[in-house]
Amino acid sequence: MMRLLLLTLSFLFLFSCDNQGSDTSNWEPKNADGDYVYNANSPTSFGFTTSFEAEDNYDSLGDAQAAPTTQTTSQKIIKTGNLRFETQELEKTHQKILAAIQKANGYVQRDNTGKNYDSQYHNLTVRVPSENFDTVIAAISDGVSYFEEKTISQRDVTEEFVDLNARLKAKRTLEARYLELLSKAKNVKEMLEIERELSKIREEIEAREGRLQYLQSQVSESTISIYFYETTTERAVTVSYGRKLMNAFKNGWSNISDFFLGLLHIWPFIILVVFGVFMIRRWIKKRKKK
Repeated sequence: MMRLLLLTLSFLFLFSCDNQGSDTSNWEPKNADGDYVYNANSPTSFGFTTSFEAEDNYDSLGDAQAAPTTQTTSQKIIKTGNLRFETQELEKTHQKILAAIQKANGYVQRDNTGKNYDSQYHNLTVRVPSENFDTVIAAISDGVSYFEEKTISQRDVTEEFVDLNARLKAKRTLEARYLELLSKAKNVKEMLEIERELSKIREEIEAREGRLQYLQSQVSESTISIYFYETTTERAVTVSYGRKLMNAFKNGWSNISDFFLGLLHIWPFIILVVFGVFMIRRWIKKRKKK
């Protein structure tokens, strides 16, 4: 009887210790992997302090999500082209390029025209939908015998695109958590601390959103720079010999007229010079007579 009583007491003691060592009041039921998940909203959680400890886990969450997302995200390619060539008919080539761009649903971002010493040129920067990039390049190349420069480049930004999306998702989740904490703040100090962290998170979200928009714009619309020119030769005008004599006579008469007009501008000085010469000669004659 005593042995049975001791066994019963031992069993009750071990059972109570097991319950105390496996307190899961702050934990959710097991997940698919058999692990408990911590519930930050539990009445016995650490509230505000626990949220700051969890902040560092969001960036790693974004990295963890990047791998499976890569498999489902379509490839993101940025295409650019740079063309330079000579043409025999500048305006005709210009109209041909504009027609090709319009047909491809593109647009001219910049159109600069000018003239050098021996040539006239057009310098265009155009944007076209990426799916029509090759078609536009082929249309512009049609009829061009030689390209001084033809550069076609493609840059894969899929990895950067996926990484930005994952990190943006993590930051938005973190923002939602801070907003929840803000609604539960107990005093002004906690509110100010949470709002300061929220401000930092929102700045990071805006920066990543801006980068994503830029990448998406570059992926959806390709950029093509086109420089083409036409060589021009200035021909000298042939002048006959009689015409040259006539021009020489006119130039001589014009020079004489300019000379006398110049003398009229300095007539007082001429009078002074003549009077000075007259006085010097008179003085010399008087010295000879003595």
